[in-house]
Amino acid sequence: MASYKAPLNDMNFVLFDVLKADGLSQLPGFEDATEEMIRAVLEEASKFAENVFQPTNQDGDIEGCQYDPETHNVTTPKGFKEAYKTFAEGGWSGLSATTEYGGQGLPHLLKIVVDEMACSTNLSLGMYPGLSHGAIDALTEHAEQELKDKYLPQLISGEWTGTMCLTEPQCGTDLGLIRTKAEPQADGSYNISGTKIWITGGEHDMVDNIVHLVLAKLPGAPDSSKGISLFLVPKFLEDGSRNPAFCGGLEHKMGIKGSATCVMNFEGAKGWLIGKENEGLKCMFTMMNAARIMVGVQGLGLAEKAYQISLGFAKERLQSRSLTGPKSPDEKADPIIVHPDVRRMLMQQKVFLEGARCMAYFTGYHLDLAHKHDDESVREESDDIVQIMTPIIKAYLTDEGFFSTDQALQSMGGSGFTQDWEVEQLLRDGRIARIYEGTNGIQALDLTGRKLTIKGGRLPKTFFKVMNAMIADLDNAEHQEKCKTLLKTLQGALMWLGQEAMKDPEQAGAAATPLLKLFSLCAMSVMWATMAKKANEGLGSGKYEDAFYQGKIKAAEHFFRLALSQAEMHKADIEAGKSTLMDMAEGEF
Repeated sequence: MASYKAPLNDMNFVLFDVLKADGLSQLPGFEDATEEMIRAVLEEASKFAENVFQPTNQDGDIEGCQYDPETHNVTTPKGFKEAYKTFAEGGWSGLSATTEYGGQGLPHLLKIVVDEMACSTNLSLGMYPGLSHGAIDALTEHAEQELKDKYLPQLISGEWTGTMCLTEPQCGTDLGLIRTKAEPQADGSYNISGTKIWITGGEHDMVDNIVHLVLAKLPGAPDSSKGISLFLVPKFLEDGSRNPAFCGGLEHKMGIKGSATCVMNFEGAKGWLIGKENEGLKCMFTMMNAARIMVGVQGLGLAEKAYQISLGFAKERLQSRSLTGPKSPDEKADPIIVHPDVRRMLMQQKVFLEGARCMAYFTGYHLDLAHKHDDESVREESDDIVQIMTPIIKAYLTDEGFFSTDQALQSMGGSGFTQDWEVEQLLRDGRIARIYEGTNGIQALDLTGRKLTIKGGRLPKTFFKVMNAMIADLDNAEHQEKCKTLLKTLQGALMWLGQEAMKDPEQAGAAATPLLKLFSLCAMSVMWATMAKKANEGLGSGKYEDAFYQGKIKAAEHFFRLALSQAEMHKADIEAGKSTLMDMAEGEF
């Protein structure tokens, strides 16, 4: 059976040939992030993912997490605790965290690449430190110094893990409906009471303490999203006593069974305010935005492993003869990779994966520029790119990553449907990525209803500016024209939407999902055209084998074959308007 090998050549090609990420070492604080150092880190990360995370994945899926209703404790699958300890001791938890509290201070882009490897090899296990990173970001950005000093060192070292406690039984996306209360105490703390659901890593046995970041409402706060505050609530207090924040049970899920998804009951638990009163959503979005990019990478990581398995299967599985005559005359049948329909499924996976990787890394690169560049105008432009790309990365990579994994399973026939091969688990694990951290429909609404309009409509202008600059740098006239065609298709859709949404906001809601997909195709087209350019330049250089470069060049052609027709379809869907969606009465469904 095929096992995962980190696609280091593909990763390094995007990092150093396409993005020139070695230039990050010129930014203040990133002086150590040279190409040599990044390559060395990724080499070690690949060994860790392949040899430590990967062996625990299937057994973790079968065993799952176990809840003890008497003690409220959760036991993770066999091998998880040891693998996590190795992860923390290796310094992986603090890769991009501030050096002030023991982190390595390396680029976020590097963490995204390492996250991809973790997601490919054991998504369930990778989610525990993944949520900690969000907690670290929120505390670093918004907490008082005393809280930073008490909690950041252990979170960054991985000695403790963090959670994000938003959802309640009666509300998910509409957080203004939360009922969890925070009562001020004389010592400056707060008593937190309420129930949260779907809390990843809310209780487990891998660390000594868990730091919950909890949304709650203060007495007299506005009864809306404007009345939400954020609180830090640890499992154990400084004196070692147990804080009354207990797991009330585990969700029984379709996938990610090694990830403890908990119901959390806060029974007057002691907590401390993070940031200002009634500005909890602002603080929480620091976590959410980082988490949304990470979730997009989950879609990519799972699809990469599924592709590797299905490609290996297609090269070995003998079934029927090639339509043009035997390719393996010494065998009773040819390997199924000779068949056009199998190649169709493999090519769909390849063009998605490599384009998605480039999009994700491109966004991570701009995230680092937005934080570290010494030119304010560069920081501003890169922040615009990150803001508009975040819902695209989250939604498109998880939607198409799931479809890509499904194509892997389909190409393997009945074998893909069995537990003898890991693809069926990857498909189950990947389904949740389209839902959590804001469903993909919510991402589309965020793009259409917010990202297109904030800052006076500056974000889409920046998007077109950056994409057109990359197109202008191409030396393939055909690719230039195809990218321009796609951008013109998007511009036409935006013009229609701008006119219609002003008259009727439901038109924007109806157009949101196809518009996000159209944005995604445009961004991916520029990524593929740029990769093809760099691959063409690399032919004969000896840096990679020519077959590697030729694979990029030919895959780019296949991408454009698919993208142009898909873009027209999405534009037609947008301009069809809301009528067939909204004219139906409820009783007519």
